[in-house]
Amino acid sequence: MLSILNPLSKDTLMNWDRIEGNWKQVSGKAKEQWGKLTDDDIDVVAGRRDQLAGKIQERYGIAKEDAEKQLAEWQRKASDSWFVAKSDKG
Repeated sequence: MLSILNPLSKDTLMNWDRIEGNWKQVSGKAKEQWGKLTDDDIDVVAGRRDQLAGKIQERYGIAKEDAEKQLAEWQRKASDSWFVAKSDKG
């Protein structure tokens, strides 16, 4: 519940560090969630949370607060399976 009120809590930031550090593996999940994002958008974002929020806001024509809420919810869904390189799977 705290992360809804403060999307940049300590746990959120630590989790984001992992997302940013594994952006190539995780970027596909971002495109699944926000299909209007282009490959160029994904490249520009390069794992930076503020950039991703801005691109979501821009592509979907939503308020910054709404983009942040969507991003926080997506981030909470992140699981270990997101960080496994494709070559590491079976």
